[in-house]
Amino acid sequence: MYALPEKTTGPERELLEAMLDRGRLALVENARGLSEADARRRLVPSLTTPIALVKHAAVAERRWFQWLIAGLDEAEIDGPSTPGDPSFVVADEETVADVIAEYERTSARSREIAAGFSLDDRWTHPVVGEVTLRFVYLFLIEELARHTGHGDILREQLTAR
Repeated sequence: MYALPEKTTGPERELLEAMLDRGRLALVENARGLSEADARRRLVPSLTTPIALVKHAAVAERRWFQWLIAGLDEAEIDGPSTPGDPSFVVADEETVADVIAEYERTSARSREIAAGFSLDDRWTHPVVGEVTLRFVYLFLIEELARHTGHGDILREQLTAR
């Protein structure tokens, strides 16, 4: 279900953070309420499932906020942080509720880390090059929007059955 944005005016940072949180919630809502079997049901050849999209988003946030921005060593990061296909892997024992809770904890930590920096602070990503916090916000907003679209289609296919 499409909801109107709650925040449409204000300082740039508040708008970026509100849109990022909106994307986080939309992605989670595609998985919430599905049965464990439906959340894992593969309707496309890739590893993309509603639960895997949430798992992948947690990995992406850890890579950007914990690893790059906070500069944490892999051992200090609070969960899986390997990008690519491994980021879509959900263990058999993980439930939809577990993966959503993991993502919500990761998002909270991302907010805490970001709060200590300005939009113009810079880091060097080994692939992308020099980035700012503003770029990270925009990149993740785009990433979440794309994956939420994937999740919307999967959810529609699952609930139409």
